[in-house]
Amino acid sequence: MVELGHFYFGLTNQQILIVKTTGRKYNMAMTADTQIVQAHYRGIRRVLAWILALNWLVAAAKIIYGVLTGFTSMTADGFHSLSDGASNILSLIGIHFASQPVDRDHPYGHRKYETLFALGIAGMLFLLAFNLFREGITRINNPGIPRVDAASFAVMIATIIVNIFVMRYEYGKGKALKSDILVSDSLHTKADILTSLSVIGALAGAKLGFPVIDPLITVFISLFIAHAGWGIIRESSLVLCDSAAKIDQNRLVEITMNIPGVKGCQKIRTRGREDDIHVDMVVTVAGNMHMDRAHAISEEIEQAIKKNIPGVTDVVVHLEAHGHPVNKEPR
Repeated sequence: MVELGHFYFGLTNQQILIVKTTGRKYNMAMTADTQIVQAHYRGIRRVLAWILALNWLVAAAKIIYGVLTGFTSMTADGFHSLSDGASNILSLIGIHFASQPVDRDHPYGHRKYETLFALGIAGMLFLLAFNLFREGITRINNPGIPRVDAASFAVMIATIIVNIFVMRYEYGKGKALKSDILVSDSLHTKADILTSLSVIGALAGAKLGFPVIDPLITVFISLFIAHAGWGIIRESSLVLCDSAAKIDQNRLVEITMNIPGVKGCQKIRTRGREDDIHVDMVVTVAGNMHMDRAHAISEEIEQAIKKNIPGVTDVVVHLEAHGHPVNKEPR
């Protein structure tokens, strides 16, 4: 095996395997990557800090008015909004771990911690769904009659408007930043909107003389919340179990084949989150190509893929002599 620059080249079975080492240039690249990652997570932290403040404002409005009027459903909904704040805090903890730089024990970084903590939010959604379902069933048998006035509707409608803004803003930022935490947390806020609608249903039902409408809506909403939690688990498990990344492999082939000197591209494997995609591929070149040129081609492939496909953070290129079967052992 021969060292060249900050890469090793090993010729085995007509294969040139390029492996990054901890040389000076590699360390400089890792430092730049770390700065990009930390800037990315600073943006997510700012979003979460604003959302946390708004969630606590909404919770305070519901709890204070619920206590003053004796409207227990509104008070309970206020404490549910308070749990949104707990979800934000859990998200901030997850972001803290996910933003840590690459180290010896985590050569691929810590970004999966964000996905892992998204599962914690899913757990909170399941717990909320269970409690709402149980409360709904109980209240079907023993419906209460809350005191209803115009101010009750005003408080609930105002808080719903705030939560709709929070959910849309957080979800949009989550998609733009490709953040599992923000998308999952926005679904938790959506659950808060649904439970608030349940409270409005209770108010309307009581006003019309049908208090049983409230628990029926509550049970229905609990099923929607459980479905949202399942969606988070499904998406998170794809990342944690290294399912193929959401990337167009035909586009990868097209980019690679446009590099001068490349004869073929095969055995493409991908994995990772949308903002942290890892690509592994076999590229064939002329068998008599000089190692310096092979090195340059591998660099060009990596840079071209990272430039043209957002979210790709690592590309491992295995170069093989064109015309030789892949992974075939010599006689």
